Amino acid sequence: MSLVSCPVCAKEIPIHSINKHLDSGCTEAIPPATDVATSSSSSCSAPPPEANHQKKLASIFSTPSSKRQAPTAPPVSPSPAAKQTAHPTTGPQKRQFNHDSKHIPSPTDETIAPPTKRQKATVTLRDAMPLAEKMRPQSLDEVCGQDLVGKGGVLRGLIEEGRVPSMILWGSAGCGKTTIARVIANASSSRFVEISATASGVQECKKIFAEAKSELLLTGRKTILFCDEIHRFTKSQQDVFLGPVEKGEITLIGATTENPSFKVQSALLSRCRTFTLTKLSQVNMERIVRRALTAESPKDPKGVPITPPPLDKEMIAYLARFADGDARTALNLLELAMNLSTHAGVTKDDIKKSLTWTLVYDRSGDMHYDTISAFHKSVRGSDADAALFWLARMLNGGEDPLFIARRMVVIASEDIGLADNSMLSLATAAFTAVQQVGLPEARINLAHCAVALALAKKSTRAYRGLGKAMDVVGKDPVVAGAAVPVHLRNAPTKLMKELNYGVGYKYNPDYRDGKVKQDYLPEDLKGMKFLENIDLGRRVDPDLDDDEEEDDYRPL
Repeated sequence: MSLVSCPVCAKEIPIHSINKHLDSGCTEAIPPATDVATSSSSSCSAPPPEANHQKKLASIFSTPSSKRQAPTAPPVSPSPAAKQTAHPTTGPQKRQFNHDSKHIPSPTDETIAPPTKRQKATVTLRDAMPLAEKMRPQSLDEVCGQDLVGKGGVLRGLIEEGRVPSMILWGSAGCGKTTIARVIANASSSRFVEISATASGVQECKKIFAEAKSELLLTGRKTILFCDEIHRFTKSQQDVFLGPVEKGEITLIGATTENPSFKVQSALLSRCRTFTLTKLSQVNMERIVRRALTAESPKDPKGVPITPPPLDKEMIAYLARFADGDARTALNLLELAMNLSTHAGVTKDDIKKSLTWTLVYDRSGDMHYDTISAFHKSVRGSDADAALFWLARMLNGGEDPLFIARRMVVIASEDIGLADNSMLSLATAAFTAVQQVGLPEARINLAHCAVALALAKKSTRAYRGLGKAMDVVGKDPVVAGAAVPVHLRNAPTKLMKELNYGVGYKYNPDYRDGKVKQDYLPEDLKGMKFLENIDLGRRVDPDLDDDEEEDDYRPL
């Protein structure tokens, strides 16, 4: 008896019964082979010619037993009755689809379908992101601590009206410059391109400008170009932005931590609006850290975040203060703290010890000039405590000690001056000591001089007098070029003597107490006074109480 393998259930079926077996959805009982053989032999002694022909066809189209697999072959549509009947041994059959047929996925298919390669890559990339990147705000409402993009903010109004101008965002690290630029891109229908001046050059910028121009001509859509660390471009390189910005082919958003007045060329500044971002406050820093902790903590069955015990309110405040207004640093520290808190027995003190802190001090930027200015003004204001604080901050930040010593030499004459002439000698000696001793010991010499200058009596008579004289000379060219009186001129030659140079001059040491009646100023300036009789000014601070007593020394 010839048998063939059913393409659906893979069972051996008599060849003359295969169609009937398939029509029944592979559920019709199969007659025993012996019965079939018996009935066949009883009906006729030899198979008919048709049977031999069918046998040949079966041998051609049947699958060898060595290559037979599970039922994965393309199915034959079962009868309606078979759709409701389960296979007695294998259970309900899963629906199979030919490659040519269109499959419309059902919700069940979505839940059991494995993730695609793209989905796997997305999950992997997000897991690899640092916490600061995961928590980056996606809308203006999520931006924290910047009034410019807050409710009623100037920049927010421009963004919502769709009139985004070319701009320079100036602010400290981690205050939200890049975030605001990306939020603008999300809120705008414009094409957004992001580059960094640390990794891009002029040729890449020109390529972007060409693409932006083509985009504008073909689709009418403008391009927003965000250039991070734009101060890293030299002023000659910044010239490349002038044309496209002026023609409106691109909207430039430049971000910088340096003062644009010094680091961005004036021609580009005149084409852009400068927005200053403020340093994030302690309250805003705590809010950012708390939001990230809530988002990244595991949830209980009710959806309530389960925060690790060490990361309580006190620890959040510590991390926020530790970051000093830098949101990126705060989130990086939080990520480290969350990883450490998973270890058994880790306390808040253990986490605090693992955090490293570096003073942000730029020896060539605004921090350099702002700090020395604060030090100078503290000495001028006779606040020795503040002077020591700013001195310590400069030394800890790696400031050149000779730069500090030179400034104190200036202070000795500018602010103490005639009130205590010995301070100039002390400041000069301190400068020499720093040269000969060097750090770290030279810090003691600097502190000695700084405190002495701060506590010394102040007089600006000489400094103010020079300022008035310079003002007169600078404003009036007639006075500036006034002839020296003849009696004050030197006469080293015979010709000069014949011209009466020095005639009428009274040599002061020849007179009692050196007093003589003699003019020393040009004729046009006779009687003019530059040096005042008081050491300091006459103005009174209204915030100062009349009966305010001098405070005792208060340790920090």
